[in-house]
Amino acid sequence: MSSEFTERDGHMHVEALALGDIAAEVGTPFYCYSSAALRSRYAALATALAALKVDIFYAVKANSNPAIIATLAAEGAGADIVSGGELRQALAAGVPAQKIVFAGVAKTEEELAFALEHGIGQFNVESFAELNSLNQVATKMQRVAPVGLRVNPDVDAGTHAKITTGRKENKFGIDIAAAPEFFKAAAAMDGISARSMSVHIGSQITNLVPFELAYRNLREMTLSLRQQGFSIDHLDLGGGLGIVYDAENEPDLSDYARIIKATVSDLDCRLSIEPGRFLTGNAGVLVTKVLLVKEGEGRDFVITDGAMNDLIRPTLYEAFHDIRPLTQRSGDARLIDVVGPICESGDYFAKSRLMQPAKAGDLLAVMGAGAYGAVMSSTYNSRPLIPEVLVDYARFHIIRPRMSYAEMLARDSLPDWLDKTKP
Repeated sequence: MSSEFTERDGHMHVEALALGDIAAEVGTPFYCYSSAALRSRYAALATALAALKVDIFYAVKANSNPAIIATLAAEGAGADIVSGGELRQALAAGVPAQKIVFAGVAKTEEELAFALEHGIGQFNVESFAELNSLNQVATKMQRVAPVGLRVNPDVDAGTHAKITTGRKENKFGIDIAAAPEFFKAAAAMDGISARSMSVHIGSQITNLVPFELAYRNLREMTLSLRQQGFSIDHLDLGGGLGIVYDAENEPDLSDYARIIKATVSDLDCRLSIEPGRFLTGNAGVLVTKVLLVKEGEGRDFVITDGAMNDLIRPTLYEAFHDIRPLTQRSGDARLIDVVGPICESGDYFAKSRLMQPAKAGDLLAVMGAGAYGAVMSSTYNSRPLIPEVLVDYARFHIIRPRMSYAEMLARDSLPDWLDKTKP
């Protein structure tokens, strides 16, 4: 848990504000983020890598709210984006186009053209088909696209199968052995300038060994490409640094810096990384209210107004999130399932969790919800999207309002033959 979320006088606070007071104004459920936590995480990483002059590009997919992007951009972060929508959010948040890297396995021609128009810093290309498409778009626009090849180093990050991206069986990147063929093809294209390589092996990585293996592979290929006459002046080292949700050992940033120094720092390349979860994960919580407690065989079901459509990680990734009461209560711990009201057995935040008893009206904080929480939410079961709140010491702002039922219904329309309101 971030140090900005603390318990004082029996109540959980975020910076100088009681979370319960925010809940009274905003209603539940809602997401709450700490500006101080975001700045602190960025500063810790930037300080650890300062001597190596590593640029930090925030992976927007972790939490794409423009207020989060803008907070990190004000600290010096660029943006790593994977869609045209994320590109627009990064630009709206004030990230300079030259500090934006466009990743992702497939980009539409419209997305490529929009990014070229705005002069983004780099396209990370992941296939020969994408390279050809980008060249066609750039040539038609009389532009030259700055390109980095995302290589697949066949390194297992040792994380959940759904967030591992660096093995040969994953859809991401080009086999690193094919890099010379890629750069040869790129050199013959009028709309392409390829002088960079990128690697990203997965997410929530707490063991640094896979990073070292991937970076050594990147180093060897960089030297080989240079011997073959290709100019490589930038290495994008990807993201994936993990955080503590339960009992993990968070990566030591000084050790991470030593790995970068030992593997690629002497190659006279610009270096960059793309953290996402590491910056935002423990900077946010989901606050939810207990609707009722249902006694079951051997356990209680604490049913909350928050649900899997608000935070899907537990059922999607079997992810653990610590759950804490906003107000401390006495009582012996019991075996509890914390579940939502959605009509799915997968609608839960915790199963068989030993927790203090709860009662209707209690407020709970689902910790570590700042990454892949709100950004993955949906309106399943016709539940409106919930608000996001950003705190800055003793003030807060609703950075995404709660969706009303009217707004949710307005997204859809009936064809004439079904609309009974029309003559």
